[in-house]
Amino acid sequence: MDARGSATLEIVVLFPAVLLATFGLVQGALYYHARDVALAAATDGLTVARSRSGSAEEGRRAALTFLQRAGGDHVLPASLVTSERTVTTAKVTVSGHALSLVPGVPGWDVQQTASGPVERFTRVGEP
Repeated sequence: MDARGSATLEIVVLFPAVLLATFGLVQGALYYHARDVALAAATDGLTVARSRSGSAEEGRRAALTFLQRAGGDHVLPASLVTSERTVTTAKVTVSGHALSLVPGVPGWDVQQTASGPVERFTRVGEP
């Protein structure tokens, strides 16, 4: 049996699978990086929004500033930051899309929320 050319055939069959696996790993890494950046921005915004003298708008601006420092649209394209603050709680949500390796196809949706109690003075026995 003549085995000439079998290595070429194996490469033709295996190379697309290896390439697909490599792109899949990189796409997954981009998704998890975008999630981490969104959570860090939401946490940074929450820290400002929940401070005693903070506001929802200041928290939103802090999250946007963090996103810009972290790479802006190069990390989390089409990002949107919302912030809410009540008398007792504050919440900051960062959403957007992870980068996509396929041109013309939007990346996976990313949404991360950080919430916590607002810093305030209370009396003994008061919630």
